[in-house]
Amino acid sequence: MKHLTSLVSIFLLVIAAAEAAPVIFVVRHAEKATTAGNDPDLSVAGQKRAEALARILKDSQISAVLVTEFKRTQKTAAPTASAAHVTPTVVPANDVPGLIGKLRVLNGNALVVGHGNTIPELVKALGVATPISIPEDDYTEILVVSLGDVPQLLRLHYPF
Repeated sequence: MKHLTSLVSIFLLVIAAAEAAPVIFVVRHAEKATTAGNDPDLSVAGQKRAEALARILKDSQISAVLVTEFKRTQKTAAPTASAAHVTPTVVPANDVPGLIGKLRVLNGNALVVGHGNTIPELVKALGVATPISIPEDDYTEILVVSLGDVPQLLRLHYPF
């Protein structure tokens, strides 16, 4: 609980420092079930991580949630979207330019739940020069991008 309180405090500081510049929270989908197929559900651990994400972002004034067409991104975002009273927008996983277009017109903060192979391109397209690499077994990162005149990146890890 101590870690959760610290993370929320950091988020609030980032939001306050952004001076109305939108803040984009980018996460990889939570742990997926080991069932076969291209569109698995979340595992039990993934469900717990999705719930933890909602608790962490509860005071972040999320006004938009963007997900891909896959269940694992939608189910990762569902608790946060529900808490924020927002209906997620589905953007095809391979349409990073379309996702960027939607993010550029936002007036508020957003959660984007994506995939390990597309998040680096997304963060770069948002104007962050720092290269991002997400290991195949890492589901813990929250990339916080402030879209001010010079986009800023804050990398956090969240336990559940």
